[in-house]
Amino acid sequence: MAEGAYGGGRGILRRRTALERFAIERRAPSPDLAAVADYLWILTWDLREREPHRQRVLTRPAVNLTFTTGGRARVVGVVRDVFSETIAGRGRVVGVCFRPGGFRPFLDGPVSGLTDRFTPVEEIFGPTARAAADAIIAEPDRDRAVAMAEDLLRSRLPERPDPMIAEVAAIVDRIAADPALLRVADLAAALGIGPRRLQRIFAEYVGVGPKWVIRRHRMQEAAERAAAGPGADWAALAAELGYADQSHFTRDFTRTLGISPAQYARKR
Repeated sequence: MAEGAYGGGRGILRRRTALERFAIERRAPSPDLAAVADYLWILTWDLREREPHRQRVLTRPAVNLTFTTGGRARVVGVVRDVFSETIAGRGRVVGVCFRPGGFRPFLDGPVSGLTDRFTPVEEIFGPTARAAADAIIAEPDRDRAVAMAEDLLRSRLPERPDPMIAEVAAIVDRIAADPALLRVADLAAALGIGPRRLQRIFAEYVGVGPKWVIRRHRMQEAAERAAAGPGADWAALAAELGYADQSHFTRDFTRTLGISPAQYARKR
């Protein structure tokens, strides 16, 4: 698994079935890493007596660093499509979900260079990071594994903080908090900056454009509502999320998840 939404549960599709297959634990980062890391997460599963499980997730606008049983350690950029992965047997993932913009200090270029990519940890953190990653994966104690992951971040974190990280995170929080916000131009106007500058900031720090972030937050909210079951007032939900009409909302939902809101509700 590679997506930080697991840490809080939001974004997990067909959650009831999912949480019968794996367990999630979410932890706050140490204070000295809170400026860049949103949270750490631990995902464990034991399917030795069951069939493999394929999980789909509506991803967040965040980069993740993951250490997975079997030796895989990678940096996961923002995945623009629905993310899916299959788990089998018994295993664990220790992950760090960065704040929107929080991974920029670890890179020599914009975060958009990581989008839709799964990059081995040593390509970004250097060759010595491979040994650190192997030790994290092999460590049976969760507390110790989390501490080792944080130590790896500290070893690569620049001494001088980047004030833009807090600013970018606040913009993303604003998008999440205002369901009626659907246009990049309206967001830029509310922030007092031009749309092109806003696009550049998001490419540099988030990895995807503000339009994608807006749509993804709306789809996550729609999926949460649909998961409550059949009988929802789709026209009212479309209006609440800022859509001009129900058909526009249904098209967006179907394009993102592959099925209509009503079908998703029936399969919850």
